[in-house]
Parts: sequence; structure tokens; C-alpha cells
Amino acid sequence: MPNPTTPGTRALIPKLQEATAARDALAAALTQVGIQLPAMDVRTPWSDPLPDDTEGTAEGTRTPASARYALVHLGVCSAPVALALATVIAKGAAE
Repeated sequence: MPNPTTPGTRALIPKLQEATAARDALAAALTQVGIQLPAMDVRTPWSDPLPDDTEGTAEGTRTPASARYALVHLGVCSAPVALALATVIAKGAAE
């Protein structure tokens, strides 16, 4: 995760906080039903190039600051964990 004190990222801190809170909430919910996704993390595609829209760009990049975001990356999991996750989702959907 990038350093939030780096120039140009200060406006992105709320997006990082939102993604981190979502990751933590999902991890807690999964833990309650006995599922762990150990590779779950927050990632930012901030170096991805976008069209030449330079208005509002973060320092040192061509990506408009308004287009930057943070993602909750769920990572990979074993087949038994995937099946347990599918079972929990199906059970919740049936309620």
C-alpha cells in the first residue's frame, strides 16, 4: 500500500480507509462462519495509465486523481475454502 503522506495521495486517504474497513468487515464476517481468506488485502492500481486527461492528476502520474481507487483483493483460496464460501453465500441468499 502506498505511503499516504506522499504528495498527491492525501486526497486518496478516504478511499484507502473505506477499502480497509470493508476488508476488515468481510474478514470478521467470514471468521464468524469459520472461513479465512489469508491473502485478503487492500490494493491500489494507482500506476495504471489512463487517457491523457491530466486535469486533477496526482503528482508524478497521468492518472486523474478522481479515477483512483482502492480495491479489496480477496486473493486465492483452496477448493474446500471456496466450497465453504459458496455454501455460506447460498445459505444467506436462501434466508
